[in-house]
Amino acid sequence: MELWDIYNEKKEKMGRTMKRNDWNMKPDEFHLTVLGVLQRPDGKFLITKRRMDKEWAAGWWEVPGGGVRAGEESKEAAMREVKEETGIDVSNAGGGYVFTYQRINPEEKNNYFVDIYKFVLEFDEKDVKVQDEEVAGFEIATVEQIKAYAKQGIFLHYDSIRQVFED
Repeated sequence: MELWDIYNEKKEKMGRTMKRNDWNMKPDEFHLTVLGVLQRPDGKFLITKRRMDKEWAAGWWEVPGGGVRAGEESKEAAMREVKEETGIDVSNAGGGYVFTYQRINPEEKNNYFVDIYKFVLEFDEKDVKVQDEEVAGFEIATVEQIKAYAKQGIFLHYDSIRQVFED
């Protein structure tokens, strides 16, 4: 059973945990997730396509990410999620933390912070080994391709993270 730390509205750990995806949070409780954006030195990005059997946003494009486990640091979680979902080790990559955004969803009882990381390293198609349980495919995409998916409404979190592609 995976546990996540519970944070307050100032993004401070409250000394309690919750079960992964146990959406019964109080209005002033948050969990922490991460997204790891992979960029090559030529400016292209690795994006992944969600499996069609996902109950939410099936078939949409996204960047690797997921929940931060209890006791885990944000950057560790971002590196772990990238490795799990793409097979790429970013521990020696350039870049790092970029920014955090917050979502408050009282009706869903699911409030969270998202820490965004950008990792810059050289890689190509043969380096990518997607996690079949999570990912249906991948592309090494330009910013224009990503913006086109966003315009079609099929790029997850784009409005919240677009600045990471434009920096």
